[in-house]
Amino acid sequence: MTARGEVSNARATLPIRADLAGRRPYGAPQLQVPVRLNTNENPYPPSTALIDDITHAVAAAAAGLNRYPDRDVVALRAALAGYLGHGLTSAHVWVANGSNEIIQQLLEAFGGPGRSALGFEPSYSMHPMIAQTTATRWIPAERTDDFRVDGAGAVAAIRRHEPDVVFLTSPNNPTGTATPLEVIDAVCAAAPGIVAVDEAYAEFARDQAATALALLPAYPRLVVIRTMSKAFALAGARIGYVAADPALVEALQLVRLPYHLSAVTQAVGLAALRHTSELLSSVAAIRAERDRLITDLRSIGLQAADSDTNFVLFGRFADRHAVWQALLNRGVLIRETGPPHWLRVTVGTEAETATFLSEITALTAGRADVMLP
Repeated sequence: MTARGEVSNARATLPIRADLAGRRPYGAPQLQVPVRLNTNENPYPPSTALIDDITHAVAAAAAGLNRYPDRDVVALRAALAGYLGHGLTSAHVWVANGSNEIIQQLLEAFGGPGRSALGFEPSYSMHPMIAQTTATRWIPAERTDDFRVDGAGAVAAIRRHEPDVVFLTSPNNPTGTATPLEVIDAVCAAAPGIVAVDEAYAEFARDQAATALALLPAYPRLVVIRTMSKAFALAGARIGYVAADPALVEALQLVRLPYHLSAVTQAVGLAALRHTSELLSSVAAIRAERDRLITDLRSIGLQAADSDTNFVLFGRFADRHAVWQALLNRGVLIRETGPPHWLRVTVGTEAETATFLSEITALTAGRADVMLP
């Protein structure tokens, strides 16, 4: 096997684009440890009934794998529109291989050389990374000290920079904070181009009515990005989708690759949507475990940000990497990401959360040197 250093040295000799030279691929650590709470996955696996349905659906799709899949993903788009409601039809929905491919298609269609995208940081790290790979200039705007998007500040930043694409992440990764609908409305009214509201964690939000889907009729340049990876517990299936005006959905198809979504993926997505109630039944349990986690972290003297997601940002540590490594040494993997001095932990099962809390308590109890004031 070739060593990583040898591969990196060899890559340095390739005629790669100058703006990509020296960069590392995106990726959270994939380590086999007893408790993995670093990638915001749903901790509850598919039921036997769903597994059986997926198995039969994939078997049926397998019989036709000598043919290309439905290029326009008609059935899955219609099923997702039915799930979202808000009067949406299949013409309002587009589907891709995870929400990251949706983001890439958006920037390929509406970003690119000579164009810019603006986002409010700290936020989802793939937004600026995909902006770079599509040669779109990235403009970082600031959140408030409590990780929220200030409406007046957002409008001022948009008017100052006039970006072609604005990203709002609500609820936000990695901070967990939701953006009020009136702020999203103000951003849409001010933005000269596309506004992309990334709602990957929408099903975990406390206020289910505060979704940007409600604003779609008023703003034909608004897109709402969703995924089946989180609440639907289908991270392994890679199904992301977007709701938008039909004209915008049609524009995205200009940059999609031919037959981009496999027949197997489409079959899995349709099978999962037949079990929506069952899959979403875990959301209430995850919300309750999230709220308990926040309370317990605060009770042991840590700061924990309010969260509308299935994870919690907590801190503040003098050396967050040392804390992350110490937890890993104890068999608990969380994520070293977000603003300096903070760490992020995914809500796991009750047993996983209990193990994490036990270990972080042992690491910080009576250790004033570990924490920042």
